[in-house]
Amino acid sequence: MKTSELRGKSADDLKKELQSLLNAQFKLRMQKATQQLTNTSQIKKVRRDIARVRTFLNEKKA
Repeated sequence: MKTSELRGKSADDLKKELQSLLNAQFKLRMQKATQQLTNTSQIKKVRRDIARVRTFLNEKKA
């Protein structure tokens, strides 16, 4: 996910994006726990995307 994509989104869109990323993170954690996840780097990418979205949400609040 690119920052230029996130800058153009409204706060509501960012909240929806954050919720979908949190769901994806949960699913990846469950796959890892049950030994079904082969590419563990996906967890790191999702975590960083979550942080990126939260940063933009905080910028919009200020």
